[in-house]
Amino acid sequence: MKKTSSFLFVFILTFSLLIGCSSDNSNSEDEGQTADDGTEKTEETEDTEGAFPQTVTDALDNEVTMDEKPERIVSVIPSNTEIAFALGLEDEIVGVSDNDNYPEEVQEKESIGGMELNVEVILSLDPDLVLAHESSVEATQEGLEQIRDAGINVFVVNDAQDMEGTYQSIEQIGQVTGSQDEAEEMVSDMEEGFASLHEQAEEIPEEEQKSVFFEVSPEPDLFTAGQNTFFDSLLQVVGADNAAGEQDGWVPIDPETIVELNPDVVITTYGHYSDDPVEQVISRDGWESMTAVENEDVYDIHSDLVSRPGPRLVEGAKEIAEVVYPEYFEAE
Repeated sequence: MKKTSSFLFVFILTFSLLIGCSSDNSNSEDEGQTADDGTEKTEETEDTEGAFPQTVTDALDNEVTMDEKPERIVSVIPSNTEIAFALGLEDEIVGVSDNDNYPEEVQEKESIGGMELNVEVILSLDPDLVLAHESSVEATQEGLEQIRDAGINVFVVNDAQDMEGTYQSIEQIGQVTGSQDEAEEMVSDMEEGFASLHEQAEEIPEEEQKSVFFEVSPEPDLFTAGQNTFFDSLLQVVGADNAAGEQDGWVPIDPETIVELNPDVVITTYGHYSDDPVEQVISRDGWESMTAVENEDVYDIHSDLVSRPGPRLVEGAKEIAEVVYPEYFEAE
């Protein structure tokens, strides 16, 4: 139990870094800035121009001036890395965190630490841009200040907790790296992907709509996802109800309460580190009468697909749809 509890601590801390709480930094995108000719130009205008030098405002309202398009980038959190790679910046990325695992090419990049940044390694990589993250600023603040003091640009990406926040993260990274066109295309592709899934979901009769329980950590420390999480948003896209929808955020929950919720489907998200999560759920004492267990509607989906801000959220929504409504969503 000690080992499990220790892992749970790391699990919760990691999720807080990747998901976190919502912020009100979106307003900073609308604030005008003054161009060289004295006229006011907005962030939207800068996106359209994609020219350097340019001054951009990050999630903490810090103005970051990029004299040139960055050629050496360090990313301190997996979601930033995934977005940067998807934007075509794999050659520019020279350093990633210990927690990065996608795409496979990240294994070829220099590791710069996890919760605690290895500032010495980062400085040795001679980056012209460090992509930080709002959710991890407190944990990495000392290291980021040392990096700034060395004259390196640090851009803090917003802490996304929903689709709109994810689009904003993509647009921010696109802007500061001079990849605005690619960012716009990525957001458009994601919107189209979600819209297509939602259109399919509208064909599901109301009486056939199912309730889904997300189990995001195994016994003995069961956690689930309520409102204001990516899991909840993705369920809405595919026309399913969140069995724990009255909860808010990531919350602990006891087995008896889950039985009372009696979900139609149970989805676990820890199969990448725990053996046979489906069997763990199905074999629990007292759960045999639960609809999901009785019908063996228990499935595992990798947590990165449904909790990490980035383009793979569409893939995560599709996997949810295929296991919850296989008769309406054909698996590829």
